[in-house]
Amino acid sequence: MKKYYQMAKSEVRKEINGGLKPLTDAQVKEHQEKYGPNELAEGKKKTVPQIFLEQFKDFLVIILIIAATVSGFLGDAESAIVILVVITINAILGTVQTVKAEQSLNSLKKLSGPEAKVRRSGNVVKIPSSEITVGDEVLLEAGDCVPADGRILENASLKIDESALTGESLGVEKTHTKLEGDRPLGDQTNMVFSGSFVTYGRGTYLVTGVGMNTEVGKIASLLKSTSEKKTPLQINLDKFGQKLSILILVFCGILFGISVFRGESIGNAFLFAVALAVAAIPEALSSIVTIVLSFGTQKMAREHAIIRKLQAVEGLGSVSIICSDKTGTLTQNKMTVEDYYTDETRISAENIDCNDGMQYRLLKYSILCNDSTNINGQEIGDPTETALINIGDKLGVTASSVREQYPRTDEIPFDSDRKLMSTAHMLEDGYTMVTKGAVDVLLDRMTHILKDGGIQPFTPEDRKAIEAQNQEFSRGGLRVLAFACKQLEEGRPLTLEDEKDLTFIGLISMMDPPREESAQAVSECIRAGIKPIMITGDHRVTAAAIAKRIGILKEEREACEGAVIETMDDEQLKDFVEGISVYARVSPEHKIRIVRAWQEKGNIVAMTGDGVNDAPALKQADIGVAMGITGSEVSKDAASMVLTDDNFATIIKAVENGRNVYKNIKNSIQFLLSGNFGAILAVLYASIMALPVPFAPVHLLFINLLTDSLPAIALGLEPHSSEVMDEKPRPMNESILTKDFLSKIGLEGLCIGIMTMIGFYIGYQNGDALLASTMAFGTLCISRLFHGYNCKSDRPLLFTKRFFNNKYLFGAFFIGLFLMTCVLMIPGLHGIFKVQTLTLTQLFTVYGLAFLNLPVIQFLKWVRGKLGI
Repeated sequence: MKKYYQMAKSEVRKEINGGLKPLTDAQVKEHQEKYGPNELAEGKKKTVPQIFLEQFKDFLVIILIIAATVSGFLGDAESAIVILVVITINAILGTVQTVKAEQSLNSLKKLSGPEAKVRRSGNVVKIPSSEITVGDEVLLEAGDCVPADGRILENASLKIDESALTGESLGVEKTHTKLEGDRPLGDQTNMVFSGSFVTYGRGTYLVTGVGMNTEVGKIASLLKSTSEKKTPLQINLDKFGQKLSILILVFCGILFGISVFRGESIGNAFLFAVALAVAAIPEALSSIVTIVLSFGTQKMAREHAIIRKLQAVEGLGSVSIICSDKTGTLTQNKMTVEDYYTDETRISAENIDCNDGMQYRLLKYSILCNDSTNINGQEIGDPTETALINIGDKLGVTASSVREQYPRTDEIPFDSDRKLMSTAHMLEDGYTMVTKGAVDVLLDRMTHILKDGGIQPFTPEDRKAIEAQNQEFSRGGLRVLAFACKQLEEGRPLTLEDEKDLTFIGLISMMDPPREESAQAVSECIRAGIKPIMITGDHRVTAAAIAKRIGILKEEREACEGAVIETMDDEQLKDFVEGISVYARVSPEHKIRIVRAWQEKGNIVAMTGDGVNDAPALKQADIGVAMGITGSEVSKDAASMVLTDDNFATIIKAVENGRNVYKNIKNSIQFLLSGNFGAILAVLYASIMALPVPFAPVHLLFINLLTDSLPAIALGLEPHSSEVMDEKPRPMNESILTKDFLSKIGLEGLCIGIMTMIGFYIGYQNGDALLASTMAFGTLCISRLFHGYNCKSDRPLLFTKRFFNNKYLFGAFFIGLFLMTCVLMIPGLHGIFKVQTLTLTQLFTVYGLAFLNLPVIQFLKWVRGKLGI
């Protein structure tokens, strides 16, 4: 079946409306019922209670809820309350962050204009765009937003900006004639699409699709069918939590059996086993991760990035591939003059000299033969025309002053068939027509050329030189306009016949230039082991030129068009993506397939973009990054992170932040697990040696709530270092619990466990189990406070500047030390915490044993470093 762009206007009208006349009111009602409203279907948003309840899905949290419930039934209410308070605080933190991020964006999918002009029953009426239906004839003029998809019926120099859909930065010149063969969206020049807007001219079109049946609607459908990805941290923590919980539950079951076998009552043995499980499971981990990520989001907000999903902070630090849109992301999304060519000389924009008569004439003519304006920074008109007057503003030649001095007396408007525009003015040389247009069209109309020596005949050599320069511009991805003039009799109107026998003045090349910071950002990506890839709807030549400038593209063979992808299945594409750095003329489906191919190869993929066409790929990617200023609301809604300054370099800061956040979270986990392992070893040793239990359940809860949580949070807030950018991204399937990580936890836990049991034995010399328990409890608690400094780095830091750079860790240390000293020395607290008063000698013995962990573990780090293990 023919597509609408392959059909003549009359065929389309008959196909849709059954005739050539506009819809009647009865037909409108019938079509509205048949095709539905012109609105995008929105998915249900999660309520605050739903977001809150989702925080309890974590496996560790479920285990803790079960432990709290059992403790409550067995009469240990304080343990149950403590556990529930900890996990509830974590849930509240996660909920607040999620809701705040949604409110800060205030994302609404408002793509079409609020009103549209349509022709119904022979009359032109204004209606809300939601009431437009298939078969309506919509009238368009410059500045209008296109409210629905359709086939053009009438066209008067119509140009439409479709960058939000196709990624192409230039306005598309439209036609009303039918097109042959299959064409990608960006080349369907007789169609208009919802979400684009008119930059020039006027026209009428017949609506062929509304709501979810538009190109924007197809993208919305892709969004619904695209699942969001968990970040590496989420995946790691899920697996880590399950493995750890199972190990701890098995271990506690064994201890429970040993206690019962030794004659302990089942109730007491179970309560101790639950208390040990609570101590060993780092239930504060979820809260700590949430707090650390929340601080990360605040830091990034100060650096122009809004984080919509907490885990995206860490996820960005893991990316190995960044797929970036070109227009508005790597480029400025604004046409800029690059070069002048006049009098056989190419002059870069920076070197244009208004004192040079030839260059000034070209500048003056480009301002006069131009319909755009720029008043107080408010640009109105075609992007190529605004570029021409903006270069004048930079050179101190304003469009208003030139136009006031040489007012337009007549014109022949731009026409997409002629590809020319002409205006008439009274200049110093007399009544003059200025003409601009496509180079190939104007060259056929030249008879003379203006050179420094004056007007001369236009020779074949002149033509060859101009064509060679035009090809050079085109290979560089530049858009080129030619300018010419002609002397006319004063007072007579312009005709199409006048656009012949012209005098060549010069060429002006333009492009949507790269952002100033893009090249540096790409260089940083490569240094950090990340492969940057450009995916755009723009033409291959233009995309490749930009990619070369900023360092993404090294060789031409690394660039391809979306049509190549169409011929491949998913397996072929997986092999193909390795050698490609630039994809041009791609559709939203292509973007998703490219992202998915890299993911299936084991990569963490970030996708940046600003258009509606980027939204499905933003959602498919592990980390979606949308532009806040130029970005569409749909792209922001699909993204994990929104850049408020639209600065590609901000992504690199985010990567650095993410890597530091992950490193700090891993240090917190190391701190928690090594300390918990020390406690478990002490209990296991006491059980095997038939010694009294070294800790009461309340001891373990105190450790978890105070001496664990504060230093762990402080380690999560460790100052960031740029050194992380010299590392390669970690593999997607790399677990937190690597052999190296487990060996460090085991060694450090062993040191803490040994010091704790030395304290126990010193107190147990006279058979005093309570004193032994008190000294073991004190040694373990304060050992973990000192151990916070060991977990700052894998390298020994004792007596270095970096050892003292974390004010939060100092605060946590002194608060913990103060609280622990109060518990040990204030008689009123002894009954609650099941301890007894220590002498000063015993107290300083506890302090000394705890402190010894610091130099011993720092020495072990030094040895590991020397041995390379």
